[in-house]
Amino acid sequence: MPFRRRRPLALSERLLAALWPRMGLRRSFRYMKLKLVRLSASPYAVAAGAAIGVGVAWTPFLGIHILIAMMIGFILRANLVAAALGTTFANPLTFPLIWASTWELGHLMLGRSGDETAAHVDFVTIFSHMNFLQLWKPVLEPMAVGSLVPAAISAVLTYSAVYVVIRGFRQRKHQQIAARAANRNALLDMVE
Repeated sequence: MPFRRRRPLALSERLLAALWPRMGLRRSFRYMKLKLVRLSASPYAVAAGAAIGVGVAWTPFLGIHILIAMMIGFILRANLVAAALGTTFANPLTFPLIWASTWELGHLMLGRSGDETAAHVDFVTIFSHMNFLQLWKPVLEPMAVGSLVPAAISAVLTYSAVYVVIRGFRQRKHQQIAARAANRNALLDMVE
C-alpha cells in the first residue's frame, strides 16, 4: 500500500485520535468554514442553511436532524448542503450540553419539576416497547420545548457570523479578480 503508515498506530493512539483529532479541533472548524465559503449560493442561502442546521441540532429528534433541516431549508430557500453541515453542531461532544440544557429549560418553561418527572419515568419499559407516545410526555416534550430558545439564539448568531464571513470572503475574491484584470490590462497597454 503506498499510503500506509510505516509503524501502525497502537489501539490507544487510535482511540485518542477518535476522541481528539491529532491536528486539533481548529483544523476541523477551518475545514467546515472552507466548505461553507466555497458553496456556490448567495450569502443569504448559505448563512440561512447553516443557521437552520444549527437550530435543528438542538432538537431531541436524533436521526432525522438532516431531514428536518433540509425540509425547513427547502421552504426558506436556503442552501441544503449548508443546512446538512449545520446539523453537525449536534455531535457526541455537544450532546451532553444540548440534552441537559434543553431538558432543564423545557421543564422550567412547562412549569414542571425535572426531578419529579424523571423519578416517575420507567425508561426500560418505554424503550423495550418503543412506544413513542409514552416517550413523548416525560422526555421528548420538555426537550422539544426547551430547545426552542437556544435554537433561536444559536441560529441568529450562526446566521450573522456565516453571512459576514461569506460576504467578506466573496468581496476579497472580487477585489483580487479586479486587481488581476487591472494588472493584465496595464501590461497589455504597455506592450502596445
